[in-house]
Amino acid sequence: MIRVKICGITNEKDALDAVKAGADAIGFIFYKKSPRYVGPFKAKKIIDILPPFVTPVGVFVDQTEGAVKEILRYSGIRAAQFHGKESPEYCRRFKRDFTVIKAFRIEDRLDEDLLKSYEVHAYLLDTFVEGVEGGTGQTFNWQLARSAKSMNVPIILSGGLNYNNVSEAVATVGPYAVDVSSGVEEGGHPGKKLKRSMELFCQNVNGV
Repeated sequence: MIRVKICGITNEKDALDAVKAGADAIGFIFYKKSPRYVGPFKAKKIIDILPPFVTPVGVFVDQTEGAVKEILRYSGIRAAQFHGKESPEYCRRFKRDFTVIKAFRIEDRLDEDLLKSYEVHAYLLDTFVEGVEGGTGQTFNWQLARSAKSMNVPIILSGGLNYNNVSEAVATVGPYAVDVSSGVEEGGHPGKKLKRSMELFCQNVNGV
């Protein structure tokens, strides 16, 4: 069973629609430059209505350790996803209290030594686009993600996924989980999810 994370949630309705569609995890962007940014207070209100077995994930980009921990503890986030240039030591300091996911932006090769230097619970592999930290809507070479499985760390596949291509992506990579944001959104409206797109995405992940 491939897990599904729907990221960039900004309101209660989209969160509940994502859960009903079959999402195992809900992602909240705490990076202020993102068009899908949500503040800790609003995130907490959404997290408080989530069912008990749906994991809220906080996405951070090069924020101070203190600021991240304050947001995590206040909002009820249970997993921290680091999407910037955070060091292995930085990520390691969160492992005792939270699930830690480190994101890597893949261009034309996989730096296995870099990935191995991070002692985290999962790697998230996203598409490299100059000047953009995530949510690009573009795919990368999935064979690179497949080769990352040899490191025996759960792989979360991201980058340009939607309900039309996720079945192929899953068949090619066989990841632990898939992550989608812009691929289930209303065109031109970052952060506004489409209920039917989320339903089709979750159905196509596991061939339901």
